Amino acid sequence: MRKLRRISAALLLTAVAAAAVGTPAAAAPPGADRGALLARHPIATYDSRAEVDSLLTAAGFHPTTSRYGVSLHQLVYRTVDGHGRPTTASGLLALPRDGGRHLRTVSFGHGTSVYRGDAPSVAPDDTFLTGPAITFASAGFAAVAPDYLGLGAGTGPHPWMDVPTETSASLDLLRAARTFVAERGRALDREVYAAGFSQGASAALGLSRALRDGADPWFRPAAVAPISGAYAMRRVEIPAAFTPEVTPRLGAAYMAYLLTAYDRSHDIYRDPSDVFAPGYTGMGELFDASHPGPEVLAALPDSIDGLLTARGRKLLLHPNARFAAALREADSVCEWTPAVPVRLYFSPGDEQAVNANTTACRSSFAARGVRVPAVDVGVDRSYSGLVHEGSELLAVPRIAAWFSQLAGSR
Repeated sequence: MRKLRRISAALLLTAVAAAAVGTPAAAAPPGADRGALLARHPIATYDSRAEVDSLLTAAGFHPTTSRYGVSLHQLVYRTVDGHGRPTTASGLLALPRDGGRHLRTVSFGHGTSVYRGDAPSVAPDDTFLTGPAITFASAGFAAVAPDYLGLGAGTGPHPWMDVPTETSASLDLLRAARTFVAERGRALDREVYAAGFSQGASAALGLSRALRDGADPWFRPAAVAPISGAYAMRRVEIPAAFTPEVTPRLGAAYMAYLLTAYDRSHDIYRDPSDVFAPGYTGMGELFDASHPGPEVLAALPDSIDGLLTARGRKLLLHPNARFAAALREADSVCEWTPAVPVRLYFSPGDEQAVNANTTACRSSFAARGVRVPAVDVGVDRSYSGLVHEGSELLAVPRIAAWFSQLAGSR
């Protein structure tokens, strides 16, 4: 649930990457060649640790684990959509410039984006998006950051807060990265350390659960470190959007995104006019991944009260059967039994993904006999004065240190 951000025209997709999207995949049978690498494009190189430290410090990440320079690459690869049909997606791969031939891997899921140009592999100048992968790569890991479906070099609208496709896009990027790294005479070890911020917190948990369940014959989970996630959308996050606990305009944005994305995937309402107030029935077109964040925010009311009809409010607070089933799937990310270390990171007073989400996730794991620490990273308001975004800046260096410690002990 990252703040809706401005992306410049200079960050448009390369012609080659755009051409790769949606071409050979359509002819393949469902699920065939998942993770096949279709295209690879160099993005940037930071030759030294000093360059990396300067970049991260300027963005507010306060690097403490840097050891190497880093190279960044965009990978375009085969994956599947929410119906299991072939499609393509893109993601960022960050590699240490030096270090060993065998690399353990970190998968980092980014926060909410409404615009396809606001994704790690197509926004190299946005260190809020690329900084986590750079941090982990400079610490000696291979780091992947999926753009998710419909973002980056993807096509169509993005299925927001859809754990199955977040999981499949993340897993298939790992497979593509393994191919890319092998082409360069290096290898990815089996261990995958998963982390993510906001929406990406759910993606990290979903990926780790899938790896635990044997979704890939090579990769296996090593540790999980989600940051400021909306783990209890129905019980916690939706009700909070109707209170001052969530910044009013952002609450309206998130609920509009939720309704439009879930209606595309699950057909939860008959007509937009049933749920959106007059003047706001075009939310589906607004949240189609082609509108930059500032444009989306400018088209929204000051709060959720002006956005919805009485039916729309009722649908959110008392979901119908299809909506409830979809929300149960989203809220299941903490309803499993991990056999690897898990830590939940948060900042107190989060004005977007409220802290009760972390409490609910921790309690859900505890009910399954798993003790999961909730790590208070403090508050950093340097990013537009927002606690939520600051939690990523504060947590990522701590997670890099924890993952490095775990990797060193194996």
